[in-house]
Amino acid sequence: MPLNMITKVKVISLWSEDVLRTAHFYRDVLGLKLLTHHHDTRPHFEVGDIYLVILKGKPRPAEDPEPSRFPLLAFEVQDLDAAVERLIAHEVDLPWGIEESGVSRWVMFHDPAGNLIELT
Repeated sequence: MPLNMITKVKVISLWSEDVLRTAHFYRDVLGLKLLTHHHDTRPHFEVGDIYLVILKGKPRPAEDPEPSRFPLLAFEVQDLDAAVERLIAHEVDLPWGIEESGVSRWVMFHDPAGNLIELT
């Protein structure tokens, strides 16, 4: 079997104790497209040609992580400033504000389940 047999990521799963609340966040706040045929118990969102799935369960952060603050998932957005305005309008806490390093800018926040998410 060749070493390059994997060509892309297709599904990313996040866990939440309140699946509906978390699904509403990804749909209504982040604007992801909810695939209607999967919305009842395992919401599936289309992100390009990847699916983000919200599953019932308790998220658990890594113990003694290094670095101590690193996102579980990062999304690329067309306009970070507009995305930040939308997050603020939905009262999402942005504990570190917009961060920069060289030519890169990003913002991190927790989703309703407590997962650390980044927009860049």
